[in-house]
Amino acid sequence: MFSSPEEVFEKEKRYMMQTYKRPRIVLKEGKGATVKDSDGREYIDCVGGIAVNAVGYCHPIVVNAIKEQAEKLMHTSNLYYTEPQVELAEKLSGITGMDRVFFCNSGAESVEAALKLASKVTGKHKFIAAEGSFHGRTLGSLSVTFEPKFRSVFEPLLLNGVKFVRYNDAETIREAIDEDTAAVILEPIQGETGIMIPSNGYLKEVKEICEEEGVLLILDEIQTGFGRTGRWFCKEYEDVEPDIMTIAKALGAGFPIGAMLAKEGVEFQTSEHASTFGGNPLACAAALACIKVIEEERLVERSRELGNYFMEKVQVHDDGIYSNPIVKEIRGRGLMIGMELTKPCGEMVERALERRILINCTSDTVIRLVPPLVISKEQIDRVISVLREILQLDEPF
Repeated sequence: MFSSPEEVFEKEKRYMMQTYKRPRIVLKEGKGATVKDSDGREYIDCVGGIAVNAVGYCHPIVVNAIKEQAEKLMHTSNLYYTEPQVELAEKLSGITGMDRVFFCNSGAESVEAALKLASKVTGKHKFIAAEGSFHGRTLGSLSVTFEPKFRSVFEPLLLNGVKFVRYNDAETIREAIDEDTAAVILEPIQGETGIMIPSNGYLKEVKEICEEEGVLLILDEIQTGFGRTGRWFCKEYEDVEPDIMTIAKALGAGFPIGAMLAKEGVEFQTSEHASTFGGNPLACAAALACIKVIEEERLVERSRELGNYFMEKVQVHDDGIYSNPIVKEIRGRGLMIGMELTKPCGEMVERALERRILINCTSDTVIRLVPPLVISKEQIDRVISVLREILQLDEPF
């Protein structure tokens, strides 16, 4: 235990690689859509572990599932069958519409598996991704991530010949396909680049092009999955079925787990891919409990309803948010909301923190709001009130 937050800050600086820029608070516990720091201050959390804590902090069903499984079996490796893993695979197949599941530990790992599988199945090695894309920070997933700020220091990357095309322009994909194209990989909503929502029909058109040209479609639902956008998965808005799909984040309710799913015939065979920890009994128990909560508490529908509530509240012209000249646009689906500003938003994040609201800034000028799906209307009202207050300051930031 530490004697003070200052001791935590000092030892973190001494012993940890400085890969994160963090506010000077130490989070200690959470419940629902709120967290408390080491001084007992409570915050409404609109970051949600970056869209991970969909069912809220420490949901009792998830906590009990982890406790019960931890007392029986935490890890065996994938050399043996375990019931939670097979049960979760069946459940995921049912809610995603996909046929086969490969378990891993994170979103980046699921993307790595997807790229590897696409190359294996097609015998081709080039990929098409979108400008503004974010698919992970490992060398493979980084190869299909667009922003130079993530890529430049590590180039050349593992995959050669990745072509980046305009997001929300399906014809640029057709033009980019050549004889060695294995797959197109897309986010149905781009998260890291600022909650960019494509036009209706875009994903369906991309799917048709992929089928016509004989290339695979990979949909990255890592951030958009499990009710985040008001559907179980964002692909449901256009009834699009990809060949390969990646998921993680909210799947484990905070316990690390990811998965790559694919259609029948698009699959690895024995020894072609593996993960020591992937789909271990403890992670699968947490994921099954998370899905149970989403189903029983109707959190998919709740996300859609509360997302509409938020958008209606901020679009009232006299509330000082949408009508404020600093606000360029507010866009979202479900509880995946982006507020784009005309200037960098880092200081707005700090001022919200002072008022006990956790938000984060993505793409430099976009406030990203991805709170737990259990957030209440009263908490949303408080968030909107704080955002309004900050924007109406004489010199906001």
